[in-house]
Amino acid sequence: MASYRPDFEATRYRALLSSGIGFTDVCKTQQGSDHAISAYDPRGLSRKIARYRPRIVAFTSKKAASVWYGCSTKELEYGEQPPRDDVGPIVFVLPSPSGAASGHWRDQTMARVGG
Repeated sequence: MASYRPDFEATRYRALLSSGIGFTDVCKTQQGSDHAISAYDPRGLSRKIARYRPRIVAFTSKKAASVWYGCSTKELEYGEQPPRDDVGPIVFVLPSPSGAASGHWRDQTMARVGG
């Protein structure tokens, strides 16, 4: 079972694997805000999910989640998502932790995801 690490330094992110926590993204070739990224790889993410079989996947971007689900961002709500299949992980869409996105946060949004 993964454990919360409040004293964890971001530069040591690879050490999170020993706590059962892994990180990846849907785009490995570009960086920036959602509207600036065009090279998403949802099939690559699906392959990683099939290989590593996480119990939970959390997106910190509605755009990335929508690309993986194959829908528009307007079709997604924050919080737990409907399963894609019977054997997949539990999926959450969370508000972006980016400071650039903080102007879009709403109390109702944070309440839905437990913030």
